[in-house]
Amino acid sequence: MHHDRGMKKWRAFASMPEQYIGLQEVINKQLEVPKPLLTEEQMEQMNFTLIEALHTNKQVYLTYYKRGQYITETGFIQFVDSLGDVFIFIDEVFELKNKMRLSELIDVRLA
Repeated sequence: MHHDRGMKKWRAFASMPEQYIGLQEVINKQLEVPKPLLTEEQMEQMNFTLIEALHTNKQVYLTYYKRGQYITETGFIQFVDSLGDVFIFIDEVFELKNKMRLSELIDVRLA
């Protein structure tokens, strides 16, 4: 007997992308860390460090919180507006201007 094999093909990996995306989201959620609460003193210290780095053009290590993760970058501070909760950072790798919120910062250290 001859069966028509062309009717229904078994596609083992047809649903892989959706499953992979879902799995990746689960993994990412497990890796998420809560945003730390900083004291007034810690925030003031970071502000002083940013302003010092701005005036001396010293390189800084910036650690900030984004989407459940801590991210550290190296670069230079171009602008600080403490009242407006904004600063501009030029990253060392791509030399791109990044406008960021001071409230996203976790740590700032002179390099």
